[in-house]
Amino acid sequence: MSKPNPKKTKSGLEELDQDAERIGIGGNLTPMIDDESYRKRMSQRKEVQKQRLANRNKEKGLIIVFSGHGKGKTTAALGIALRTLGHGERVAIIQFIKGGWESGESKALKAFGDKLNWHSLGEGFTWETQNRVRDEELVSNAWKYSLSYLKSKEHRLVILDEINVAIKLGYILLEDVIAGISERPAMTHVVLTGRGAPKKLIEHADLVTEMKLIHHPFKEQGVKAQAGIEF
Repeated sequence: MSKPNPKKTKSGLEELDQDAERIGIGGNLTPMIDDESYRKRMSQRKEVQKQRLANRNKEKGLIIVFSGHGKGKTTAALGIALRTLGHGERVAIIQFIKGGWESGESKALKAFGDKLNWHSLGEGFTWETQNRVRDEELVSNAWKYSLSYLKSKEHRLVILDEINVAIKLGYILLEDVIAGISERPAMTHVVLTGRGAPKKLIEHADLVTEMKLIHHPFKEQGVKAQAGIEF
């Protein structure tokens, strides 16, 4: 009976990760060593990286969350959409809260025709709508669209833009969102964006990125929202 490869166990993968960190990525970050020693070091890193990639060969539909107070959450989601469309797959984008204007991204992505289904189903921020009942009705409608795409086998990626905000405002139950995204086909990716992603959603997700605000021209310099940057 053949012995199991220790590098394929969890501890083996962790060991490879530690080896990669120990060797480093080279460049001028590596302590001053001669050229031959540097080549040997990078050769070792290449072999470790090869093993890391070989032993991580699973595929699955991912739950991806972009949250935080920094700018770039929707932008990051649309970057994934562009990649997916570039591979010839279909994408659905449902925007909660946002609406009332056509963004530059939606105009640009029209070039992909029926490969992309884009729905902006909100009417703006709460201080613009000033109507909780109407807001909740719009979120409910957007969620119906979302479920139809989440259950579809034709769409490789479904983006639920600003749904985290809808959850935070109490317009949709977190439990319903988790149940809904769990109904998707095994290889469908789903991205959920917006500030204040709840802890339970973060725990349920495969990939979570928090955008951290450091500077913002609107707050600090009085610069208005500009085409190509904010919309």
